[in-house]
Amino acid sequence: MSTSKNKKMRAAVFYQPGEIRVEDRDIPQIKEDEVLIQVMAAGVCGTDMHIFDGAKGASECFPPVVLGHEFSGIVTEVGSAVTKVNVGDHVTADPSIMCGKCYACQIGKPHFCTDYSATGVTYDGGFEQYCAVKEKQVFKLKKSVSFEEGAMCEPLGCCLHGIDRANIKTGDTVLVIGGGTIGLIMAQLAKIAGAAIVIVSEPIEEKREKALELGADYAFNPMERSAWDVLKENDIREINVAIECVGRPGTMMDAFKFISPAGHILLFGLTEPDCEIPFKPYEVFKKELTITASYVNPYTHGRAVDLVNSGNLHLAELISDRISVENIHEAFRIRGKNGKMMILPNA
Repeated sequence: MSTSKNKKMRAAVFYQPGEIRVEDRDIPQIKEDEVLIQVMAAGVCGTDMHIFDGAKGASECFPPVVLGHEFSGIVTEVGSAVTKVNVGDHVTADPSIMCGKCYACQIGKPHFCTDYSATGVTYDGGFEQYCAVKEKQVFKLKKSVSFEEGAMCEPLGCCLHGIDRANIKTGDTVLVIGGGTIGLIMAQLAKIAGAAIVIVSEPIEEKREKALELGADYAFNPMERSAWDVLKENDIREINVAIECVGRPGTMMDAFKFISPAGHILLFGLTEPDCEIPFKPYEVFKKELTITASYVNPYTHGRAVDLVNSGNLHLAELISDRISVENIHEAFRIRGKNGKMMILPNA
């Protein structure tokens, strides 16, 4: 018999652009292949902001729904068919749900699934005290890992897919444009991928200092200097990979400006749907550039969990604000300007 039957929880429910209500809801009743997670930490993503503002997420959102696709917690109940986790396990959940039947899924491109959906976008997610997810979405965390670090597995998984596509080679010089949460994760992953030198472009001093603390070799203010200045002053020959993590026309153009011949540009920052930038094919031809992008996290969540469990990344240092579910509106006021925001539904 379900231990959650007829019990209530607090949930932040998205009703329409600009409107989230914190209210009582029934704790979900799980199916035989599902797991009930007591949510201990849920990260606020730029996608949550986009949906709150009225834009589309990676999958369809049908309000009323509980947002929050980056979360971790404690297993409190398992369905009768669940075999890989037990009550009491610390876990994180991959929000992506693919059908496994469409052509994209059949040929190994599941993130382009024609029936793609996501916990925290299509279905109720982590901005509530308890969340039900399919067993196939659940990954165990070491109990030495904090729940906040565990909640970072989803953005880390997205970054891993981006790093894969950036094609960093051992000894490369990598320019990371933007020193926010994603940029600082990318800078660390670039080092792990073999970059000899990582340069971070970031106008905010505190974020530049954080980049250097976390392993970047150089960090500069693009409002005062350029990447070329850094190269000249430090006898660095070229920038092999540029990773844009802001999603603005000016910063995307910087990636094209500073990349060296035969370089790779990863446009990772999420833009507005109608964003456009000037494009000169002749310049791409002359430099023989590779330009790529990265979409969600196709089967990289497990790798992200392994990295977090290993302790080889600095993630706790990226968290700036911890907010109760009752005060979730504060997150949409702050909008991540200080760093990564965490909602703590059971605090």
